[in-house]
Amino acid sequence: TSRWLANPAMYAVVGGVGATVPAVAAGYGFAKYRFAGRRLSFAVLLGSVMVPTTALVIPTFILFSQFGLTNTIWAVILPTLLNPFGVYLMHVYARDAVPDELLDAARVDGAGEFRIFLQVALPMLRPAIVTVLLLSVVASWNNYFLPLAMLSDNRLYPVTVGIGQWQGIASANNSGGTSLWSIIILGSLVSVIPLVIAFLGLQRYWQGGLTIGSLK
Repeated sequence: TSRWLANPAMYAVVGGVGATVPAVAAGYGFAKYRFAGRRLSFAVLLGSVMVPTTALVIPTFILFSQFGLTNTIWAVILPTLLNPFGVYLMHVYARDAVPDELLDAARVDGAGEFRIFLQVALPMLRPAIVTVLLLSVVASWNNYFLPLAMLSDNRLYPVTVGIGQWQGIASANNSGGTSLWSIIILGSLVSVIPLVIAFLGLQRYWQGGLTIGSLK
């Protein structure tokens, strides 16, 4: 249904943007600032990257059920806001893409740290920001196990769970499920189109980033 396409679009946009903003800020902070506990915090971050997201679904379900958040849109959106890999990616990119000398020059000119981040560092981080955003959007769009465990109302299902539900019905009805299989195939094709459009639309940012990186 159209609702199953609208739901993942909302989850992907809100979750993707919501995961990108803290990832950019945290990655830049790890790369350009020295503070107490930095090494320990970064080690914990790297350890969390190695934990598969599916292993956290059941503990997340138990936690959310205690707050009454299961079977709501927040049960799908809130867990996607944590993106350790995005933080690591931004850290690696910001460490080399943003020269420390440029930041020191901005400080000498009297710019504050927030202004330096917005006007100096952020434009240089654009290719990495787009990469983290796209990875977060794709992960939210293709998310299956989390909404399957969190949601019981089919009106909140994303297209991945909806197609899986249809597939189960078609498999149980082998004699007369030909038309349903056609709908499943069509739905799978339609669900891929927004991701293709996103890749093609954001491709120029990667090309621009590669061109900037090739110039000294």
